[in-house]
Formats: sequence, structure tokens, C-alpha cells
Amino acid sequence: MPFPLLYPALTIVYWAFVIVVVGLGVAAAAVTLKTPRRWLVIAAAVAIVVGMIAVVLPHERPLPVYSVVLGLAVLALSVLGGGPATLFVLAVASRGSMREGSHGGIVVERKVPDGEIVRGEVLRGGTVIGIFERVATTASIMAGFPEAVAAIIAIKSVGRFTELDVAEVRERFIIGTLVSLVWAAACGGLFRFAIGV
Repeated sequence: MPFPLLYPALTIVYWAFVIVVVGLGVAAAAVTLKTPRRWLVIAAAVAIVVGMIAVVLPHERPLPVYSVVLGLAVLALSVLGGGPATLFVLAVASRGSMREGSHGGIVVERKVPDGEIVRGEVLRGGTVIGIFERVATTASIMAGFPEAVAAIIAIKSVGRFTELDVAEVRERFIIGTLVSLVWAAACGGLFRFAIGV
């Protein structure tokens, strides 16, 4: 009867595969932070897709140690990969038409109340806000509380409301927020499917 002995070994191999795939995504995302490369962002996205395919297949629930390691890896992939993914999609969407500001925002022309047109940087601090947004989104989905995502979106929208008076700013805000949220939700979903809850 080789099956009872083989079954635990296959389960270990399965979970090792899932963790390695997510770990490769984390590595690709971490490298692209230092050296921005589109193929690294795509590699991190492929890691999420492959990991998601693996965990939606019938499987045994992981041991607690695998759950902890996978949870930490998924959270790291969400935080490290979401920023480069967002910048990648924004670059494709804007085709280089946006001027980057010195504080992480974009430079736009806005009409002030007296009718004068002034240049200013808006959407400053987007990188830090994006990190908090992805941590909160992924963690809430991992914890089984996806309703919190609505509160996250509301807080972010209210905080940026006064800056959304220019079409380019609205477009960038919507695209950036959606990419960041989809990335974070995919990472959180991968974990939820993996633990089978």
C-alpha cells in the first residue's frame, strides 16, 4: 500500500511548489523596485496567476507552518509588486504624456479661482498611500473580511477629492487605484483559496 506513504509527500511537494511560485513573484517584484523592468512586473503577475491556478485545484488544507509562510509571501508580493504593476499600467495608459513631479506625483495645469492657470504637482505621496492600500486590502481579504475594501476605497477617495478637478488627474487616480486594488485582491484571494476557507 504505497499510497498512504506517498500522499503526505505529494502534499508537501504541492505546498512547496505554491510557496516557491509566490516566492519567485516576490523576488521579481523586489528586483524591479531597484531596477525597473517590465518583464519583471509581468513575471510577478504570472506568479500570481500560476499560484492562483494551483490553489483552485482540489488540495488538502496546508499545515499551519505552510499557511504562515504563504501568508507572509503573499503579503510581500502584494506590497512589493503592486507599485511597479501600477506604474507599468500607468505608463502604458499615458504613453509618456504625464510629467512626473519631484515628490512622486504628476505636474498638471490647473485654473485657480481668479482665472489664472498655474502648474502644480498633485497626487503626491501615491507610493506610500499605495503601500498602505495594498496592505489593508490584502490583509482584509486574507482575514475573510473583504467588506473592508469599500472603506479603504472611500477613505482614499475622500482624501484625494480636492485634487480630482483635472481630467488627467482623475484618469491617473482611477487607473492607479484599480490596478493596485486588483493586484492586492488577487494576492489576498490566492491565500484564501489556498487555505480553503
